[in-house]
Amino acid sequence: MQVKDKGLVILECISGSRAYGLATPSSDTDIKGVFLMPKSDFYGLDYTPQVSNPTHDIVYYEFGRFMELLAVNNPNILELLATPTESILHKHPFLDEINPELFLSKRCKDTFGRFALSQIKKAKGLKKKIVNPMSKKRKTILSFCYVNWMQGAVPLSKFLEIKNYAQEHCGLVKIPKMKDIYGLYYGEGMGYNGILKNELSDDVRLSSIPKGEEQVALLYFNKDGYSKYCKEYKAYWDWVENRNEERYKNTLSHGKNYDAKNMMHTFRLLEMAIEIAKEKKVNVKRLDRQFLLDIKAGKYEYSQLLELANEKQLEMEKAFDASNLPDQPNRTKINELAYRIRERFYTAL
Repeated sequence: MQVKDKGLVILECISGSRAYGLATPSSDTDIKGVFLMPKSDFYGLDYTPQVSNPTHDIVYYEFGRFMELLAVNNPNILELLATPTESILHKHPFLDEINPELFLSKRCKDTFGRFALSQIKKAKGLKKKIVNPMSKKRKTILSFCYVNWMQGAVPLSKFLEIKNYAQEHCGLVKIPKMKDIYGLYYGEGMGYNGILKNELSDDVRLSSIPKGEEQVALLYFNKDGYSKYCKEYKAYWDWVENRNEERYKNTLSHGKNYDAKNMMHTFRLLEMAIEIAKEKKVNVKRLDRQFLLDIKAGKYEYSQLLELANEKQLEMEKAFDASNLPDQPNRTKINELAYRIRERFYTAL
């Protein structure tokens, strides 16, 4: 659905770093807005809650979805409603009837706080990927196999080296009642199937063992460990393929090995939540701009930021405990407002 082609945009704003006053020369220009569906589509079967471009830096919410997200104190949507005048590209006069105070409640402690913690998690995830890069060459199941040896166990590769065995001439049989434990047999020319079929095999290969053959060892296949490795391998190389190179280079340049932009947003969200509790308003344009830009530039150690974030979270919780904001927004009033504004639009069209 092309909202602009149908002339349905009722709110359009510059969002993100440029609205926060945190833009740098490499910052993109994000756009968020609200559109109104044609009456026939809204009352019919073709309701579209939101539309976006492939990179999600341009997003438009249908008016009903916009009001719904405001009612649950979604941080992105509260910011959109409170966009500074200089960042508003278009706003229909009917939207002036929406008073931000109708939506603010103590629920913001959870929504902004949860969003802030998700940014810490993302920063941690990037730190783990940078500190522990994964080889492009994918491990096979052989790297997760172990064989009993003397009083303990050795990796299968070590065992094969010691015995001068080739995995292609090995044969395996299941050991009853012993999960992921196999009897290992060896013999060239015996027609054994080997331990794996190919490098992409996700399980060991069994063989038919002639009666009377001597078992040379027990083999353990750490199947759970291999499954975990495969998930981490895919996640890592998907990240490499899709990562934002500018942000990645920035992370490498400051040398702290965490995503500083995620950590910056952690503090932005926590401070905004505190302001909501104390001032009953959403301050999109950041007065703590320099502190946030210093975080983005990597001027703080990761451990230092985690400690500061914990302190800021406690401050946020105390601020909401002392606040006289309602526990929840008044959904009845919000519903009446949404209905009234939509009817005004449809009557005016």
